[in-house]
Amino acid sequence: MFKGRICLVAGASGFLGGAIAQRLLGEGAIVRGVRRTKPPTFTHPEMTWEQADLRDPAACARVMESVDFLFICAANTAGAKMIRETPMAHVTPNVVMNTHLLEAAYAAGVKKVLFLSSGAAYPTLDGAPLSEDDMFKDDPPDVYFHAGWMKRYAEVLCRTYAEKLARSMPCVVVRPSNVYGPDDKFDWDRSHVTAAQIRRVIERQAPITVWGTGEDARDLIFVDDFVTGALAAFAVDQPFFCVNICAGRTYTVRNIIETALAADGYADAKLVFDSSKPSTIAKRAFSPKLAQDRLGFNATISLADGIRRTIAWYRAAHK
Repeated sequence: MFKGRICLVAGASGFLGGAIAQRLLGEGAIVRGVRRTKPPTFTHPEMTWEQADLRDPAACARVMESVDFLFICAANTAGAKMIRETPMAHVTPNVVMNTHLLEAAYAAGVKKVLFLSSGAAYPTLDGAPLSEDDMFKDDPPDVYFHAGWMKRYAEVLCRTYAEKLARSMPCVVVRPSNVYGPDDKFDWDRSHVTAAQIRRVIERQAPITVWGTGEDARDLIFVDDFVTGALAAFAVDQPFFCVNICAGRTYTVRNIIETALAADGYADAKLVFDSSKPSTIAKRAFSPKLAQDRLGFNATISLADGIRRTIAWYRAAHK
């Protein structure tokens, strides 16, 4: 469905946007990548790069010309430290970007949109795996309240353009679990849990200080699996479709760090768990059932294999 199509990837110089853009190129798409300040991260004969501030409606309209499909992957993102210290950094710029991108896409006659939402927008409920219908049953937990409602607002906008206007612009909302892998963010202020543990192992920190108790649990999915699931969701033929793309199993922070230690041969590492450092919530588990039933999707890359691949990439990229 992508061969010869012009696909605009907002945030193509980022982790998930870059992975989606490269897969689209592999499917024969003509990709227009949008970046704001980061330099282009890769080149391809069918790839062009646009520098634009997507908080500006005129910039959104300019890059949207002749676009068939839009992938909204651009976002201000951060790890636990920044979420705790500056939570509104996740809200204002992202609300503005999402709103202007969707409006520009609608005005330009874009045929379909994919929006990357977040599993952080779900409420906690009873700790059971969260299914798609659970999203609006309660508020997101306080630590995710700001970013969670920002993502929810964008989801409602997507549904509005898909179902509530005289002319429908079909939209797919993908709710990722914790995605990790090559090209993830590894700087301390913005890295998520898996990238942070991998960097500590590679740098042979002694001791390795792990934020929290080590018992926080997350559903981890390797980036290649995630992209496969996201593009399968994009192919669903209905005006509005929302789905979790996840592994359907959780790992504790201790599992992650121990798997990384084994993968990189750091057998004599000393671990120190510092519960005074910022963490978020104890557990996030997601149901993969809808993706399994509607898309035939199952994550196939194990945590050990995914971490090995990520370590190999990191060493090659950072010499």
